[in-house]
Amino acid sequence: MKLNSLKPAAGSKQSRHRVGRGVASGWGKTAGRGHKGQRARSGGFHKVGFEGGQMPLHRRLPKRGFNSPTRDDVAEVRTGELQLMKAAEIDLAVLKAEGIVPRKALAAKVILSGKLERKVSLKEILVSKGARSMIEAAGGTIQITPKPEAPKKPKKEKKKKAKPEAEEGAKDAKGAEGAKT
Repeated sequence: MKLNSLKPAAGSKQSRHRVGRGVASGWGKTAGRGHKGQRARSGGFHKVGFEGGQMPLHRRLPKRGFNSPTRDDVAEVRTGELQLMKAAEIDLAVLKAEGIVPRKALAAKVILSGKLERKVSLKEILVSKGARSMIEAAGGTIQITPKPEAPKKPKKEKKKKAKPEAEEGAKDAKGAEGAKT
């Protein structure tokens, strides 16, 4: 057997279907496109889901759910994963280096899942209630710098419109005259 003598099996390869090559070919004149209509003409195409001007199904159904664009900003870390880490002082950079947190994460939060029996020191990492109690029970520490609070703006008091004294005196006088009659 030689490379130049290799051929595909008989009948496995068919020549391309050539349309519009005369009546005798069986695919002449309209070339399998039928008579008139959108698909008979060049460029006749509509997107998938087009229902002839009727409101398509994907637009008739109500929208549901919500995909948060900031969902991946805060990564979850289990207490069991902290147990397996070698570092004693843990911050976001250490978590990223170990591959526990994705590189695009902006923050991390430790949740209670698994056991933690060694002393760890967390810096600038959020912690759930249960995880906090487990870390502190193991002798660990948690350091989070509080965010500076924005100064509160004083509320503006609405001023009541003072009635002119001249108008009040005139009303009193009218009331007195009405009482006399």
